[in-house]
Amino acid sequence: MIFNIEFLNCVLIIISAIIFVIFVYAAVVSIVEKEYLASGRFFLISFLLSLFFLLIAYFGFSQKEYFVSAFLLLLLLALIVIFIPFGNKKQEDNELPAGKIDERDIMFSRIILQENTENYKDYYKKRPEKKDGDDFIRSLPGLCSPKSALFNPFSYYAADSNFFAIEYLRNAVDGEISKTKTVADPAELTTFIKNWAKKLGALNTGICELKPYHLYSYRGRKDNYSEKVIHKHKLAIAFTLEMDKDYTSCSPAGPTVMESAQQYFASGSIAIRLAEFIRKLGYPAKAHIDGNYEVICPLVAQDAGLGEIGRLGLLMTPNLGPRVRVAVVTTDLPLICDKRKYNSSVVEFCKICKKCINICPTNAIQKDDRKMINGVKRWQINQEKCFEFWCKTGTDCGRCFSVCPYSHPDNFLHNFVRIGIRNSSIFRRIALFLDDFFYGRKPASAKVPKWINIKWKFVK
Repeated sequence: MIFNIEFLNCVLIIISAIIFVIFVYAAVVSIVEKEYLASGRFFLISFLLSLFFLLIAYFGFSQKEYFVSAFLLLLLLALIVIFIPFGNKKQEDNELPAGKIDERDIMFSRIILQENTENYKDYYKKRPEKKDGDDFIRSLPGLCSPKSALFNPFSYYAADSNFFAIEYLRNAVDGEISKTKTVADPAELTTFIKNWAKKLGALNTGICELKPYHLYSYRGRKDNYSEKVIHKHKLAIAFTLEMDKDYTSCSPAGPTVMESAQQYFASGSIAIRLAEFIRKLGYPAKAHIDGNYEVICPLVAQDAGLGEIGRLGLLMTPNLGPRVRVAVVTTDLPLICDKRKYNSSVVEFCKICKKCINICPTNAIQKDDRKMINGVKRWQINQEKCFEFWCKTGTDCGRCFSVCPYSHPDNFLHNFVRIGIRNSSIFRRIALFLDDFFYGRKPASAKVPKWINIKWKFVK
């Protein structure tokens, strides 16, 4: 024998202890995350696997040394699969959009068109195929409406209060520029901007050159309707804010729109303060926030190195996936740009995952591979189906990004898995299988917190 029995038994006992600790740790993390299905399965595996190796150590058999050697070899291969890059693709040539998006074509703009107004007549003269469907959607209760299917006055009115406050923020997206210019080292200014954004509540901040395709061609909201968007600034500062998983996991119930609105307000507040700060330094700056965008935030954030665009058409960040809100400040302040951190693993994982497709209540998510749209290869959701569901339920749903494997919390357990997904095409399939096993292929919505889900009635 290569190893004596005592040594082999010692190795098996150590393996049993390590397995027990790892899976119990994962189970405890899952309890903290309120993922009780996963915690139960982690606990069960910790018991069964550790018991299995202890029994092998206790009972003697002639092939024990070969069993231990094979297990250690498999463990080594697993580590190689996780940490050694394999199967990643280079950036494709057609990654930059060839044209601009007209904001008048998005549902947020179309839904506010009022019948028989000049804007209404002009738009549907150009897009007659959209009229009947849009008229039907406008007839539905609408976001946060008391007549909507999932109405809850506490979560819906809480969300509406944030949207109400955002209306006032929109008046401060631009402003007067100081006549005295403050000059400083661009690298130090960049460090200050990023650290201050973090102090204000931003998760990650990136900077890029402002490109024509980042901008809408024409505005589509209220007083700015049909206003041509002019490329005024040189740079764009993009930043993300985390959406709380406890609330987004309740999707499509009220806590999701409650959390969504809160982070729209929070990101808008940060953007306005950053823009005003820059104008005080003597440089032009404009905040782009909910309802007052001149830029397509996910495209800016992608070029600023904050993530990649996935199947949902949303920004997929490295540690939180699409569970973020994004805002942008455009400016001429001299700053150091970040490089886009192209990561093919995001698109490749989206190709095989499809959990968002399976969970979407309206089949609004594209099932097949990416297509050429506006000169770039991408996925595109059916915004009409998606928005129709919003207007029926009164929430902005969020089922798709709540079940996304990338949306798990930013901690050691999930970041270890993310390393494997990023590095290896083989591990991506293993990770998807494990995510389905521990969390479910179609995870159920979390329960609405008791402090929100209280009894109520209308009294006149």
